[in-house]
Amino acid sequence: MKIQKNKLHKKFGVKITGFDMKTNTKPEDILMLKTLLDDHAVCAVPHKKPLSDSAHIAFSGLLGPVARRSTPKISGTGLRLPYNEIVDQSNLDAQGNIYPNRDKRLAYKRANRQWHTDMSYRTNRATWSLLSAHVVPPKGGQTEVADMRAVYDDLPDKMKLLLEDLTAEHCYWHSRVLGGGPEPTPEERITRPPARHPLVHVHPTSGRRVLYVASHIRSISGMPKNEAIDLLNELKQIAIKPEYVLSYNWTVGDVLIWDNLATMHRGTNFDDQRYIRDMRRVTCREN
Repeated sequence: MKIQKNKLHKKFGVKITGFDMKTNTKPEDILMLKTLLDDHAVCAVPHKKPLSDSAHIAFSGLLGPVARRSTPKISGTGLRLPYNEIVDQSNLDAQGNIYPNRDKRLAYKRANRQWHTDMSYRTNRATWSLLSAHVVPPKGGQTEVADMRAVYDDLPDKMKLLLEDLTAEHCYWHSRVLGGGPEPTPEERITRPPARHPLVHVHPTSGRRVLYVASHIRSISGMPKNEAIDLLNELKQIAIKPEYVLSYNWTVGDVLIWDNLATMHRGTNFDDQRYIRDMRRVTCREN
């Protein structure tokens, strides 16, 4: 089947049909996909049925090193999916039941509805994320992605100058609590120490300058807390304008790939006490 490409947004994002992650695994296939991602930052790949977890992991490894889970970050969490490479982004517990409304694990998952960039709280950051749809709710639960290259391009020169040498501290637990979750235990907190990254970086393969912000940011080095909060809120309000945001409506079997070094994203609201949303993510990382 011939590969066809259709834009998802006027500025970025593309959907490709005729591409199968189980069979399109040759070097030229991977090069084509990486080229598309450098150009568009987001790529949707539909499949007739969801990828198996092993196929999902295997294909992701062709793009780059795959991040693996180390110590459990939330006490009381059982494993629904027996793969260290899979991030379970569902609202299901280890027995396959929907989390109760007051379960803190669900509260932490709801924090993903904030704008963020995967693994920015790690020194070794995420590059591509590959999110696979296994069960999709009948309404809500879209994924929104913002093109942070275009956002940076359109910033006033005065703002670009201000941001040039600023470094932010990213903390996983900061965004979990900000999103309505409880304070982590000391044992939980130690499993996810913070990391520092520039607010603006040059993309390693496209060469474009990117605004690198996320809900994980809890401070900006050398800047008073209130000023940092105001600056981050101002940047976020610019970044989530419709001209920069792609909203993706899921179909079971879809795999959405985004470049974390070029975008930020969030999941949107859905009735997580009534409907299942079973999404599984494999994340590539920097070398």
